[in-house]
Amino acid sequence: MRSAYSVETVRTAERELMARLPEGALMQRAAAGLAAACADLLGRVYGSRVVLLVGSGDNGGDALYAGARLARRGAGVTAVLLAPERAHAGGLAALRRAGGRVVSAGAAEGAVQGAQGVEELVERADLVVDGIVGIGGKGGLRPDAVPLAAAAQRSRGAVVAVDLPSGVDADTGEVRGAAVRADLTVTFGTHKPGLLVDPAREYAGSVRLVDIGLDLPAEPELEALQHADVARLLPVPRAESDKYRRGVVGIAAGSARYPGAAVLAVAGALRGGAGAVRYVGPAGEAVLTRFPETLVSDQGPKHAGRVQAWVVGPGAGDDAATVGEVLAAEVPVLVDADGLRLAETGVVRARRAPTLMTPHAGEAAALLGVDREEVEGGRLAAVRELAGRYGATVLLKGSTTLVADSGGGAVRVNPTGTSWLATAGSGDVLSGLAGSLLAAGLSAVDAGSVGAYVHGLAGRLAADGAPVGAHDVAEAVPEAWRNVLG
Repeated sequence: MRSAYSVETVRTAERELMARLPEGALMQRAAAGLAAACADLLGRVYGSRVVLLVGSGDNGGDALYAGARLARRGAGVTAVLLAPERAHAGGLAALRRAGGRVVSAGAAEGAVQGAQGVEELVERADLVVDGIVGIGGKGGLRPDAVPLAAAAQRSRGAVVAVDLPSGVDADTGEVRGAAVRADLTVTFGTHKPGLLVDPAREYAGSVRLVDIGLDLPAEPELEALQHADVARLLPVPRAESDKYRRGVVGIAAGSARYPGAAVLAVAGALRGGAGAVRYVGPAGEAVLTRFPETLVSDQGPKHAGRVQAWVVGPGAGDDAATVGEVLAAEVPVLVDADGLRLAETGVVRARRAPTLMTPHAGEAAALLGVDREEVEGGRLAAVRELAGRYGATVLLKGSTTLVADSGGGAVRVNPTGTSWLATAGSGDVLSGLAGSLLAAGLSAVDAGSVGAYVHGLAGRLAADGAPVGAHDVAEAVPEAWRNVLG
């Protein structure tokens, strides 16, 4: 399990650790890890050209001390200071002793003439180290740093961010202005939420975690499941299991206009771990033609037979009566697609059994009464607000899929997936898959996060770098499941 902690939590842990260590020891730990990561990226350190973009905070100090280590190994290191009078004094002294150069971003020094010369210096570098702003930065880069970030983007070399790309919000993943785009982010002690959540995640590149000995709380702000975590949660039948003991999931989906949504939701459900799938709706013939093992009824959810969980909404059109009937059931319910706009807030809040809602950004925006761009720019805030408003577990689909519980606690972030999953019907497959996991006995948070993980992995396997259809994703779920179990 990968964990991410807020800036306040990290700062508290750093202060407690620094009180027990000699002065400067913590920064030296961070600088050593940063220098090692930079050396690995360069391959050949001796003779390489390294430019440090140095702000006034501790990130600038980390960059300077790391630059000194690289200079001692034969790299030509130049530090560009955005605020010379506030640069880390110890780091500057260490860099100069190691033979590094120091220039100002806004004035001529030595062979570098003015702002244009500094930008050319950055562009010619083999490696650019972003130490402009630390994890407490808000609201994008200051105007004087924007040209340097642009020059780093144009640089022929790699860009390494210190702890977090400058200009992104560490706690929310929001990017409100210009920001550095890194090829590698070297983060210290723990991941920060912005490294796991878009849009900030796109700016971080690959992430390398350096352990500096922080003592962190048991519950993080964010957590990301990994193969071992998912393997422990996947339902596996025992010798005495039968189809009913494994769980039965009901699918109330599809319409005359959208029968394919029902077929795809059933496809996902059949591969999700439950022992049987009951289908209720007008697409029974299409479902049976594709999946004859499905138990089909046209008598409505109340008369479909016993289920351990329901999925309602994909392709449902305006069938509010079916949505209401499913929400009245005393079993876990997954609500998706059309069901989201037909589900009344008060009805969802009043349910005693778990509810899992699975909107994409557009649907979440409609439920919150905001623009889609606001949801996409602040995904953590949106998923938490929806979970609290509906008293439900919410799975917010997108480039970063998040799962939040109404009771608070760590938000789950899904690390799998591919942009090829942005295809019609993919969400229907996910609904069926996660609903089946609910029926198999997983909690709403686990069903949502495990379903998203397996679905994302299936999307990668099915696409393999090429366009893919939703039915291909469903067919790849067993392979993804085996991949997780090893």
